[in-house]
Amino acid sequence: MNEFFKVFIIPGGLLLIFMFLSLIRLILGPTTPDRIVALDTINTLVVAGMILMGAAYEEVIYVDVAIVYALLSYIGTLYVAKYLEGGSKK
Repeated sequence: MNEFFKVFIIPGGLLLIFMFLSLIRLILGPTTPDRIVALDTINTLVVAGMILMGAAYEEVIYVDVAIVYALLSYIGTLYVAKYLEGGSKK
């Protein structure tokens, strides 16, 4: 077993397994907040996958895209949480 397999393939496979489990939670989640948490978990795993790809291919652009994606995901989660809370309360 070479180093590339240990360092990049195994963590990538684990990320895919965790994404699949989160997707099941997203589909079968009993409540809307459970589904939102599952979607946020998938977004976090996508960011981790982009960083892993950037390290594997030695390309910085993957990390840059991961940072932007993480920021947009965070903002999206804030808006969804505000919507679920009931909109703006003054």
